[in-house]
Amino acid sequence: GRIAAQTAKQVLSQKLREAEHRRIHDVFHEKLGEVVTGVVSRRDGQSVYVQVNRVEAELPKREQVPTEPYRPNDRVRVYVYKVDDSQRRLRVIVSRTLPNLLRKLFELEVPEISQGSGGIQAGAREPGQRSKIEVFSTDERVDPIGACIGPRGARVQAIVDELYDEKIDVVPYTEDPKTFITDALSPAKVNSLKLNPEEKSAFVVVPDNQLSLAIGKGGQNVRLAARLTEWKIDIRSESQAAEAKK
Repeated sequence: GRIAAQTAKQVLSQKLREAEHRRIHDVFHEKLGEVVTGVVSRRDGQSVYVQVNRVEAELPKREQVPTEPYRPNDRVRVYVYKVDDSQRRLRVIVSRTLPNLLRKLFELEVPEISQGSGGIQAGAREPGQRSKIEVFSTDERVDPIGACIGPRGARVQAIVDELYDEKIDVVPYTEDPKTFITDALSPAKVNSLKLNPEEKSAFVVVPDNQLSLAIGKGGQNVRLAARLTEWKIDIRSESQAAEAKK
């Protein structure tokens, strides 16, 4: 009788575990590609665990932003990108580094996007440092830049705060590559721009005092602009361009 009772208890425990796994899988499978709010619960090895609706989601090292602290009890928004049930233990994997996190934060913060009168066409991100997003409007009465920035910059500032002071450049959508590349290199000013459509490359000339701003720290500004526009961008100052012509 004791062995039978023990066996029944083990079977029941196993069934309960399976049912709980199915519940967690179903709940988070619906949240794939969404942003959820959780609380940092603990660290284990290189992973950080975030408590979301009584479930611990894993934030692996590769999905962490090196400049973010992840202190216990910190509230944090994470992007749900994988539910892994291939092993015995069900893992909900979340991210803080993906560009889609930025996109979803804007959707949550900007009513015009969630209502369908505006949106994000593309984005490029270096997590924890700087991002560039390209925004558009489907309603001529809605200014997509103003909508994303918000009154006195409140909307974009809320996202900057959530991302621990990551700088965000908001660029208007346009089909004209010259205008797009010029806007994407903001805050630098562009003097002239020559396109090579076959190689999808752009030769850009900026004022001498704007060269370092256009390139950015460690090449970050031009690198993000190139990723956002999907054009190779070669930047020269006025004096460099003049010297090359000699």
